[in-house]
Amino acid sequence: MKPVRDRMTVPPTYRPAHPLIATWRPATIDDVDSVWRLLQEVDAADHPNYLTTREEVEEEFGYSFVELSVDSILGFTAGGVPVAVGVVVMPPVQETIVRSFLNGGVHPEFRGRGIGRELLTWQRTRAEQQLGASDKDLPAWILTYADARAPQSEHLFLRAGFEPARYFASLERELGEPIELVDPADEVRIVPYTEALARQTLLARTDSFRDHWGSQPMSEEQWQAWLAGTFRPDISFLAVANTEAGEEVAGFVLCQVNEDDWASQGFTGAYIGMVGTTRAHRGRRIAPALLSRTLQACAAEGCQKVTLDVDAENPTGALGLYARMGFVQTNSETCLIRQY
Repeated sequence: MKPVRDRMTVPPTYRPAHPLIATWRPATIDDVDSVWRLLQEVDAADHPNYLTTREEVEEEFGYSFVELSVDSILGFTAGGVPVAVGVVVMPPVQETIVRSFLNGGVHPEFRGRGIGRELLTWQRTRAEQQLGASDKDLPAWILTYADARAPQSEHLFLRAGFEPARYFASLERELGEPIELVDPADEVRIVPYTEALARQTLLARTDSFRDHWGSQPMSEEQWQAWLAGTFRPDISFLAVANTEAGEEVAGFVLCQVNEDDWASQGFTGAYIGMVGTTRAHRGRRIAPALLSRTLQACAAEGCQKVTLDVDAENPTGALGLYARMGFVQTNSETCLIRQY
């Protein structure tokens, strides 16, 4: 395969234009609050059960691999109100795929008027510039996501040449139902997450996600940002296994809690942000053992439900496992891509 830069024609920077938008400009770190408030409106319309946090906006704007002057754009009305935001993010670790992600949206009151098409054209152009600068001989993808409750988003992406590539199921588990404790195989211990095992947990995440569709390793910067967000170590658990080299993290269930989501969700709950078992230790009842501990811990905290998202075609059989653990599907999301 030729390097990406030799497979693509890098387009010139697109200058969006729309009669309702008086000004288009890059975002700056000073725009964090206004962008966060805009995304709260976008999220409330598209997927009210999970809202972007201010910390997530600040995190994305602060990444060393995001150059806001060229990787972001804001659209303002004549009154100076931001009603459109786009950010294009190319994560730094690229082992099997070079990826650019499209994030952002248009305020619900300004939809259906062509602003989204202008925003998406700018984003796609910037993503192609990012990909076209890569000298890696790997597949190159632009990725974006559309919630099933926001079909207009998927239609917009389809018209722009994106194709549905994967479907992710949103699952919920009622904590008022009995939770059966599952023990792992011998030589495996379930322990609470501790900072001392953070590095080993990242290595376990890298190994266990290698066969997940579209996944790439997280950089240390991304990992630390994830841990500094809504992560809750007190309801997260690790599986530690004995090996000839000593103990190692063989599996993990890492939870997040965003209390701001509870009102729109209609229940108190925790979200399982990451779950995995390293390839060398699969088949040892690690995932169900971790999940049962997490469900019990969340119930003890007074949570009413635990939620998570899973690739509907996950090759490890995760969807079946979650069903056996009492999870039921409530929604879905489509991942759409353009390949180069």
